[in-house]
Amino acid sequence: MATTKWTLDPTHSELQFKVKHLMITTVTGSLKSFTAELSSEGDDFTNADISFSSDISSIDTGNTDRDNHLKSADFFDAEKFPTMSFKSTSVEKDGDDYIVKGDLTIKETTKPVKLTAEFGGIATDPWGNTKAGFTLSGKINRTDFGLTWNAALETGGVMVSEEVKILGELQFVKGA
Repeated sequence: MATTKWTLDPTHSELQFKVKHLMITTVTGSLKSFTAELSSEGDDFTNADISFSSDISSIDTGNTDRDNHLKSADFFDAEKFPTMSFKSTSVEKDGDDYIVKGDLTIKETTKPVKLTAEFGGIATDPWGNTKAGFTLSGKINRTDFGLTWNAALETGGVMVSEEVKILGELQFVKGA
């Protein structure tokens, strides 16, 4: 069977992260500029080849001071390391979902990660484009990637949790 290329539709996609702050609330941020593509055997995404890249300077948490701190050398050091990337190593079917394993690179540190991609289905838009939708979820430990800044709290605990939840709504266009 021929390989099918699918390209991210950025207009209908979003990528977010969630991190506990002060151990009591969750702060949500997003990456506003990212690209992704996958290659599959037809419309079956088992063993698909997936790649992703994001512009670190596109981080948006809704607060300029916090965004600037995240882009600084304390966290992502966007000036020195302007992108983060992901490359799949395996994609396996698990019921209606896909388990996506691959290598995530942040600040030139590459570590294996495991994500779940819930398959939303395939549909044709009004212009005849075939689209595939996925809801992505997973967790990483930010310190594994050199994102180690933190502050201890007088009450115990830390200001920013090490665990980062990743959430995405991704729509791909077939043959684009």
